[in-house]
Amino acid sequence: MKDKAEVVIIGGGVNGCGLAYVLAKNGMDDVVVVERNYLGSGATGRCGGGIRQQWSTEENIKLAMESVRVFEKLSDELEYDIEYEQGGYLILAITEDEVEQFRKNVALQNSLGLNSKMLSPDEAKEIVPYLDENEFIAATFCNTDGHANPFRVVEGYARMAKKLGVEIYTHTEVKGFKVDHGRIVDVVTDKGVIRAKYVVNAAGAYSARIAKMAGVELPNKPYRHEILATEPYEHFLDPMVISFHYGIYFSQTKHGEIVGGIGDPEEKPSYNIRSSMRFVTRMARVITKLMPVFKNINIVRQWAGLYDVTPDARPILGPADTVENFLQINGFSGHGFMISPAVTRITADYILYGREDEMLRKLSMSRFKEGIAEREASVVG
Repeated sequence: MKDKAEVVIIGGGVNGCGLAYVLAKNGMDDVVVVERNYLGSGATGRCGGGIRQQWSTEENIKLAMESVRVFEKLSDELEYDIEYEQGGYLILAITEDEVEQFRKNVALQNSLGLNSKMLSPDEAKEIVPYLDENEFIAATFCNTDGHANPFRVVEGYARMAKKLGVEIYTHTEVKGFKVDHGRIVDVVTDKGVIRAKYVVNAAGAYSARIAKMAGVELPNKPYRHEILATEPYEHFLDPMVISFHYGIYFSQTKHGEIVGGIGDPEEKPSYNIRSSMRFVTRMARVITKLMPVFKNINIVRQWAGLYDVTPDARPILGPADTVENFLQINGFSGHGFMISPAVTRITADYILYGREDEMLRKLSMSRFKEGIAEREASVVG
């Protein structure tokens, strides 16, 4: 193991590997990624792979729009097929309150250049004919939303980063830090100590635990979210379909499986990633209500992952208040995969050039102390 690096990144998911690649691509190859398990073993490898730009806050919309522009070219850039498809996102409004919120969302999205639109139930059925139009009262749609294969994105980043000189250590756990005069000097792992100029906390649901080792308190809390996949079927579903009211999402992969999940409002913060029968029954009840055609579909597996949730459901980016070289890219609240290209670009610019993007100011952890946090409304809870 190296004993010194310009940057040590904690976490081998899409943001950790993505940042390592962007840094190396721009000339900084003295980078180490430390992952306590295998690459993509955390939230990235357990997510549904959705990539949407339909948000309620300006920051998330801008981050998502920039990320889509990257995803559109990423297979060619990485010389590795990430199975990216732009089938759109169809978001269902179940209540009148949602319709009002969706109108505000679309107006903001359009003002920022995103081509999203409101739809009637009949118009939504033209996109997804199997929907039961009696179960929702409106919808929004953006045709440039889509999904990709999270494992292949991580693998693509990691392969290219290694080619460019990045060292990636899997099955290596961070045990602590040596902090001196408001800076992390050493990263202590179970395999050795690495002296670092910058340390990046990309540890997902474990980011608060990592931060605490450096004396930094993050408000992030871990929540279990479960997901399932069916046997493959002939392709019939282009967009990702979601409902914030029910907390459900589902789409069809390139290989034909239906992949989807549903949140549980009674879930408490924990690191539990066990599967449950409660999830399967809730998922089956709601998905067949919206799409009766799914009544005879066969589930082949289910699993669970962790959302790294902040009080406003938006990420924490940039330096910690009390440890200046300790950068945060966490708190994505279940949406880190889809905005990772923009987040890693912003973070790399700060490390490489000292460039403080507006997002680092707006999404810094200080917003919670200053009381200026605006909650993201468009979250699949």
